[in-house]
This record gives sequence, C-alpha cells and structure tokens, in this order.
Amino acid sequence: MWRAALTLTAALWLVGCASTPGGSGGSVPASIPAADNTGRDGPPAAPPPHLADVPDAEPRVETIKPRGANKPYEIAGQRYEPMAADLPYSERGLASWYGRRFHGLPTASGEPYDMYAMTAAHPTLPIPSYARVRNPANGREIVVRVNDRGPFHGGRIIDLSYTAALKLDLLRGVAPVEVERLTHDAIRTGAWRQQTPAQALAAATTPTPAAAAATPTQPVGSGAAATPAAAAVLGPASLATVETPDAKAAAATPARGFWVQLGAFRQRDGADRLHQRLSSDLSWLAPLLAIFSDRDLLRVQAGPYADRAEASLVAQRVRAAASLAPVVIERR
Repeated sequence: MWRAALTLTAALWLVGCASTPGGSGGSVPASIPAADNTGRDGPPAAPPPHLADVPDAEPRVETIKPRGANKPYEIAGQRYEPMAADLPYSERGLASWYGRRFHGLPTASGEPYDMYAMTAAHPTLPIPSYARVRNPANGREIVVRVNDRGPFHGGRIIDLSYTAALKLDLLRGVAPVEVERLTHDAIRTGAWRQQTPAQALAAATTPTPAAAAATPTQPVGSGAAATPAAAAVLGPASLATVETPDAKAAAATPARGFWVQLGAFRQRDGADRLHQRLSSDLSWLAPLLAIFSDRDLLRVQAGPYADRAEASLVAQRVRAAASLAPVVIERR
C-alpha cells in the first residue's frame, strides 16, 4: 500500500543532488528520530496529539533549479523527466502515503523526511513546489510542499506525508485525489486561495478559441501511459494561459510578505516597459515580477519574500545590475 522510493532518495542523496536548507548538509534534526529499522512502513507507534490541527504548507516563491532533484532519472526501467519550469499542472489519480520507515531519511531534495510535516512526493513536479490536494470523497483540501520523488506504483500520482494523509482522511489506503500545482504567479497574487483543483481541471477541459486550434501536449515523464487508473492528466499546454500586465494588475490582492518595488507609474505603458526590460535583462528575476494597481499607481514589484533581509539582498542585486533604486515594502 505504501511507496518504495528509498532507493531513489538514497541514490539522489549520495550523488549530492541537493542540500538541506541552511547548509546543514543533510543531517537529520534532533526533533526527527531515525527511520524505523524493521523494513516495514506504516503509521507511527505513538503519533503526537492534534495532528489534524497542523497548518498547511504556506506557499512561497522558491527558485526552481534545472539540476539536482529536477534532473531526469530512471526507476525500474521507467524514465522520468521532471518539470524544470514554473508551469501549471493539474491531474486526477490515486494517492498513497508514507510514514515511519522513511522518517528522518533524506528526501530527493536532500531535506530529511518528516512524516508530521505537510509535504509530498511526486514523480515529475518541480522540487521545490507547492500543490493543493483535494479528496473528492469528502471535499477536504490541503496544501503541501513537494520535496521528494515518488510514488512509483502504477496509477498513483502523489505520495503524501502521514499528516497530510490524515488531514484528508486517507490513512486507510490508496484513494482518488485531485492535485493542482500552485504557480509562482498564483502565489505572488494570492490567486491560489480562490480556485480549487476541481475548478482548475474544469477550466482546463473547456477549450478557449486559441486552445481549440492548438494540439494539447502532455508533459514528458508524466507516466500517463503507465497509469491507466488516472482519470485525467492535463499538461502545461492545456492549462497555461497568457496573461497581459493588465490582467496581472487586476488580479487578487498581492500575497503577504516582503516585496521589492522597482517602479511606480501613472501610465500603463511605463509599467509595461519596465516589466518587459527587467524580464529580458534579469532572467533570474522574471518569475517573481508582477504589476499591481494601487492608489492610482501601477507598481512593478518582485516577490513575495519571507523576510526583509532576503528582499533587501534582491534589491541590492537589482540596484547593481539595472541601475534602479528599489525599495522594500511589507504587505500585511
């Protein structure tokens, strides 16, 4: 019933594909005990109380690196090619979960697996990534951080942590779920809070005039041919929409956090030109850029960042590279 991805995570760890946050070198925190050595997976012997109250993962924009955990890999003769770009992705299929056998062991990202955290494993979503998972049987939804690879069983599309599965009421076994990746733009604007995976899937299956003229493509390595139990796998071409700066300015209120303001304009063309120039000249900043309408001004901003120090470092880098005078603002 549970996944068997220990070989993959161990192999990725040994080749040094990633390191844990803060440069810890993959050491397991004292709060995470060693993995169960019986060889059997399952629930913890004495789970902590109130796990149902553990908050969901809080989405934030994190850099997607084309190497490390996002490099193509092969398991049991099946080749997987992870998404290495910020693209939308929604799918329906079976979810499983993993527990004490892997607790404390390094994940594909290099971070130690914590079965009490809100995380998940996926064969091809970018690492790190955030995804919303819904149990259609009871309507429960959660948000998890994808930091591991798996599952590698036919028909299964995601492997949840013990706590994530508990919150969805999926601990009894494998069950159908709906999964939606939260894009950087959805995280920046807060739009991810307003659309469910079911709505994303429904929107994706209703073709626009432009989409009707195109041929949808499926992301390489999604394993759809080997997963007949999946009801639908929708690739980037069927989900992606082109957003103009006007649409971004009219989007939902920007997410909370620290933002680097790069310019403020009364006229649309000024904001558009700065947005386009920075997107072209500073490719590393492009995924973080957005235009927001605020107090009769159009503000070009990058973010959000978790703390002021991180935003200040970005502001310094932009100041040196683009001859601008960015300022850091906090949105509460």
